[in-house]
Amino acid sequence: MTILDEIVSETRATLESALDRTAVAAGAAGDAPPTRSLIDALNAPGSFRVIAEFKRKSPSGGEIRPGSTPQEVVSAYESAGAAAISCLTNLTFFGGTLNDLKAVKDSVAIPVLRKDFVVDRRQLLEARGAGADAVLLIAECLPGQALEDMMGEALALGLDVLLEIHDGEQLPRALVWTEQHPRHVRLGINNRNLRTMTTDLGHIEALLPQLPNPSSVVAESGLREPEDLARMQRVGIRNGLIGEHLMRQPDPGAALRGLLSGS
Repeated sequence: MTILDEIVSETRATLESALDRTAVAAGAAGDAPPTRSLIDALNAPGSFRVIAEFKRKSPSGGEIRPGSTPQEVVSAYESAGAAAISCLTNLTFFGGTLNDLKAVKDSVAIPVLRKDFVVDRRQLLEARGAGADAVLLIAECLPGQALEDMMGEALALGLDVLLEIHDGEQLPRALVWTEQHPRHVRLGINNRNLRTMTTDLGHIEALLPQLPNPSSVVAESGLREPEDLARMQRVGIRNGLIGEHLMRQPDPGAALRGLLSGS
């Protein structure tokens, strides 16, 4: 069993006990405040627009910033020029909770993305009720009709979607949604293979011939240096999601500012 299989299996096994029923009910009520547009934030002027991530640990990186709180990090991200904030809410593998997401939303005025392994519509209701403006959906975790159902539900709830793929096999499924809903869906390409946990920036470059619009792609994983951002810009990509590198720095906000100014 790969790490991705383990995470999805654990998510399904703990779903009933892990759900925040109050947030699910709030999301289902349909009276949550309007969301902040992730897509508008990513399209805003600027040489490179970053979704800056809050997480305490990861399967590939181990402990990254144990014991940290969103309040210590995300306001500095916003001040440094982050387009949006990504917040991990998986406890077992990433040390995150839905309360972290709520704290992030209360701390910033920019869009907030719930990053988790979403496999059940109730997680979408939970995300909406907890204040998420957008959610991550991973195509590899949602085979067949499951992706269609989750995408339709997320959009109906008013959530923007970062639709993640790794390889070209999932790309046609993803492009159907990004091309039909460009105001609400953004393609993310993860340079980290979620089955082997290896990372290679060349991966996204190899997929470029299959991408109709590189400027509408979020590069995920492997962005650590200003040159990495510049490398993406040279091939037309101007959005990235950066987490582990920033969270390991003494001052994550200053680290983000340095990346953006250097790009």
